[in-house]
Order: sequence, then C-alpha cells, then structure tokens
Amino acid sequence: MMTETLTSRKAVRLRGRSFLALVLSPELPFRDWLAQLDDLARRSTGFFLGRPIVLDVSGLPITREQLADLLAELTKRNVRVMGIEGALPSILGPGMPPEMKGGRNAPDIEVPEANAAPAAAKPATDTVQARFAMPAPTPSLLIETPVRSGQSIIFPEGDVTILGSISSGAEVIAGGSIHVYGALRGRALAGSSGNENARIFCRKLEAELIAIDGLYKTAEDIDPKVFGQPVHAWLDDTVLKTVVLPA
Repeated sequence: MMTETLTSRKAVRLRGRSFLALVLSPELPFRDWLAQLDDLARRSTGFFLGRPIVLDVSGLPITREQLADLLAELTKRNVRVMGIEGALPSILGPGMPPEMKGGRNAPDIEVPEANAAPAAAKPATDTVQARFAMPAPTPSLLIETPVRSGQSIIFPEGDVTILGSISSGAEVIAGGSIHVYGALRGRALAGSSGNENARIFCRKLEAELIAIDGLYKTAEDIDPKVFGQPVHAWLDDTVLKTVVLPA
C-alpha cells in the first residue's frame, strides 16, 4: 500500500533559472561607504526596494564581525542581501546569506537618483559601486510606445530604441546603447553589462539621470547648455560627456 502511494506521487521538479541581481561592492572604511550609500538613497528613494542584492566583498581584509556589522547596517537601510560573493569561508557565519559563486562578470553600474523607483549609476567621481549580474545576449529591443512614469524597461542583452519619450519617473536600462526618438525625462542607463562603448541618443534631454557603464550624471550634473537639446552622450575614459546633436 505504501509502495503504491510513493510511486503515484509526482517527482519533485528542479529547474535552473537566471534572474537579474544587483551586486554591491563595498569599500573600506565601511563607515564612509555607507555614508555614500545614504547620500544616494536620499537622492533616489526606493532604489533598493524589491531588488535582489549580492554583496561582493572580494579582496577586502575583513573579519566575520565586520561583515556581520555591515550586513546589519544594510538591513537597517532596507537593502536585502540574498548572497555574498568573494568572502573567505572563515568569515561566513551562521545566519548570514549564502555564498554565491559563478556569477557572470558584469561591470559597475551604480545607483540612481530621483523620487521614483529604480535606476542605477555612479558620478564621474567616486560613489557606491554596484553592478548587475546578468545572463547572455540577444540583439535589440524596440519599444513603440512611450515609457510612462513608474515603468522600468530592463534589457541587458543589447540596444534599446524608444520611438516615443521616457517620462519622468520611468527608467530604461540597456546592455548596449539607448536611442530615444522623443524626450528623455526619466532615467537612461546604457552599457549596463559592461559596455563602455555604449551611447545614449535622444531628441530632447531633460533626464533625471543618464549613465553609461556605471558612470552617471543626474539632472543637476548635466551641462545646462545641452539640457532641453537633442543630445549624444558617450564615455571618454572615465568621463561621461554630452554634446548637442545638429538639428
């Protein structure tokens, strides 16, 4: 009877699946790094909410106690760490998130700004480093409608083309370049999978934030001469540059 019951049950199904995770790479001293994180959080309310976070502590000479304290500080800030990457086995303690291995290398993206949901980036100076760990490439994505406030388009595989506008409070994150045929009023983050050659083109720049390969500029950092103009943005070494496109 028991044999019949066991054999009639369905087998447990195990499947692998890739998800987009944000990787935070803290720097010593943690107090200063956390202060930078707090500053970014003030400028970008809710950025970390609902996002899976991996904490990369590779190469940091820290103790178990220091790691535990850092995790506690992140928890206070509503940053949910799902795993730890690059930690020595000796510093991983009970109750800590599990060790993560085998993530694909993906570059720095940092963290956003504005009052709406997510974004990401890093000013052309130092900031809290973060990056997206992402799965493999396909070509390009065409969005034929405007990206409205609160919407988030994430396409780590390649270029994104928006035939309309990106509204304030919306974001587009692309592994390649971003082309906006209307106004760019929200956040555009190109080169998110480590492509320093990615570009941003838009018909009218009124962005809350633009970023390429982890280097970002917020509205107050953008040159007033290019604001409201058709713009091309690109990276020149570690400098995010913008130029007005010819009419």
